[in-house]
Amino acid sequence: MRVAFVCTDPGIPVDGSKGASVHVQQIVRAFQRRGDDVTVYATRSGSAEMGGAPIVTVPVGRGDAADRERAVARAAVQIAERIADDGCDLVYERLSLFSDVSARVAAPAVVEVNAPLIEEQRTHRTLVDETGATAAVRRVLSRAATVACVSEPVAEWALAHGSADASTIVAPNGVDTRAFAPAVMSDGILEVVFIGSLKSWHGVDIAIAAIADLEGVRLTIIGDGPERERLEGVADALGADVRWLGAIPHEAVPAELAAMHVGVAPYPATADAYFSPLKAFEYLAAGLAVVASETGQIPSLIAHDDTGILVPAGGVDALRGALTTLRDDRGLARRLGSAGRARAVSQHDWDRTLDRILPGGFR
Repeated sequence: MRVAFVCTDPGIPVDGSKGASVHVQQIVRAFQRRGDDVTVYATRSGSAEMGGAPIVTVPVGRGDAADRERAVARAAVQIAERIADDGCDLVYERLSLFSDVSARVAAPAVVEVNAPLIEEQRTHRTLVDETGATAAVRRVLSRAATVACVSEPVAEWALAHGSADASTIVAPNGVDTRAFAPAVMSDGILEVVFIGSLKSWHGVDIAIAAIADLEGVRLTIIGDGPERERLEGVADALGADVRWLGAIPHEAVPAELAAMHVGVAPYPATADAYFSPLKAFEYLAAGLAVVASETGQIPSLIAHDDTGILVPAGGVDALRGALTTLRDDRGLARRLGSAGRARAVSQHDWDRTLDRILPGGFR
């Protein structure tokens, strides 16, 4: 099958290392493992191919917010024309504001929805032409054979923006379980890891505060972002034992996680509930004991005292208590990690996720 994978969001370099980029790459690889012929169409890329899949790039200029919105809409037209010329059997589009590529191409379409994009853009960035953004979203969602939403709240948003009941499904994120080997649960210092962008809604300061006065516990932070300088100041002020790795290539992540014991997802109480955290899936695949906030989709991924430990969102003391328990009971950490790895393999591999997403006749 010939697949046109589309991502017109200029904030997502399709061959990059941020979470959204990794998501793109993993879906493309899952198609390739099926034997499908994939071409990636994007507005931002640093190379001409991705693991053997050619990348067709239509760049979007820097301009102000209004200029960029219009540029994305123009790029969508150009990409749709290119797909029509190249030919395909299926269009798989990651929903992006002002893009209606899949609605312009005759082939059946799968539209992947990762967030309530209009509200997210309005709240956290700048949205000039909300009417135009809404119209493009409705065109794409109303035409799709499948609208794959990462969570129930996102599915509700899609239904309110033109998606049909019959075509709308919930398909949480996944993980390439082949890339991760189970962690070696050694004795000694309890190695705790956070992986993700350093932004306020990820609660990294909660993790730093939780380990600040814990002997025998060290936190490794993999990722970068606008909060890094402030978080480094928090760690210094608290005397927390923190190792900062910054952003690393995604292919280097499995080796780092293999040396850890615990993966944390310490969301604050104010965090939005619509997300499907890639980090949780990767912690599970790596066989780590997961300690995560009981918010959003996490309780459906992490079974308390079975594949991890759930703590109240924003709860520093509860997180500290869970880490203390795992520090002192390495057998419990091993049991949770082993059960989590088994669950990742049986339920959350990207191949299974893609199989759930594809409409009948394409599976």
